Amino acid sequence: MGYYDQNDYSDYSAKRRRPGLFATIALALISALIGGLISVALVPSLYGNQPGGGKEVILGQGSSAPPVTITQPTGFPTVEVAKAVGPAVVGIANFQSRGRIFGGAGLTEAGTGSGFIIDAQYGYIVTNYHVVANASKLMVSLADGRNAEATLVGQDPRTDLAVLKISADGLTVAQLGNSEQVQVGEPVVAIGNPGGEEFARSVTQGVVSAKNRILLIEGESSFNLIQTDAAINPGNSGGPLVNYNGQVVGINSAKNAEAGFEGMGFAIPITDAIPVIEQLIAKGYFSHPGFLVSIDTRYTPEWAAQRGWPAGAYISNVDPSGPAAQAGIQAGDVLVKIEGVTVRSSLELTHELFKFKPGDTVTVTYYRNGQNTDVQVKLVEIIAN
Repeated sequence: MGYYDQNDYSDYSAKRRRPGLFATIALALISALIGGLISVALVPSLYGNQPGGGKEVILGQGSSAPPVTITQPTGFPTVEVAKAVGPAVVGIANFQSRGRIFGGAGLTEAGTGSGFIIDAQYGYIVTNYHVVANASKLMVSLADGRNAEATLVGQDPRTDLAVLKISADGLTVAQLGNSEQVQVGEPVVAIGNPGGEEFARSVTQGVVSAKNRILLIEGESSFNLIQTDAAINPGNSGGPLVNYNGQVVGINSAKNAEAGFEGMGFAIPITDAIPVIEQLIAKGYFSHPGFLVSIDTRYTPEWAAQRGWPAGAYISNVDPSGPAAQAGIQAGDVLVKIEGVTVRSSLELTHELFKFKPGDTVTVTYYRNGQNTDVQVKLVEIIAN
């Protein structure tokens, strides 16, 4: 359980890492060397529109790398997806300082994950924040066996996204799709390194099980996620979820690891992630809207019910110069609605705020002394640490 930091004006306490909608939803904290193979192919015969002789598909993004051309044969579209997208998928190793070892400063591999290349000219790679968090050194392994040290371009814990950069020739980029067009039941392919290097380049196939899923775990709570039954395990995080057109439609980020549950993986929709990725590249951070208040995450619906109070986001501190204070909100108030939408926790507050941008004015409902009050609050820019 996280605790309120008196110096934190971030709208929720960043100290609480992945609380979880399901008590046991575990992050697929991710894998080790390249997550190999995903990629392209035409819509298969089950869509009823595949020419018998196959059809040429051109993959490529921008002018940073030559397009990849493939011809999909009848049957086995996953094979073509793996061949075409696999070279764009990388493994990421997170090295952290562990004090002095044998008389010198030592770095230990603290975790591994996956990522995928989105720009060959500049070597930009997209992954999850939790894959690279607290790293002293980041190493990227490519599908052709090369290794390169990576520079962190930008990271954002509130969206669980990060962008890295490497210097290497001959990189292949992944084509980005439109996740808003994804349909429930549509076949998809995931790539990653479950268990690390021993099982690197594992390709799994499944379908889109559902859309607009909300997980109350830090980072993923900002998005309406894509649920899939394609196997996602520790090591897959940061790797792409790809449709049968060879387009990345999601970033594999979490799974339900509760005993007795299988086939419940979750991916950040790529269309929702693109604005974050673009800002991370341009500015090194992502601008979040906020009230300039601090939220105490110990305030739970159960705790509130015992006192006859509503569930919501409990305000521990208010910046006296911020918009919340100007609207009359005080420490001890409980935020219960944003624009009429009920919020029951700090993470639900984060989810609702992600729909807006700095400069927007929203109606905020807060609870105080047994009654609710509506006020107008102009959101300001918050930079996540």
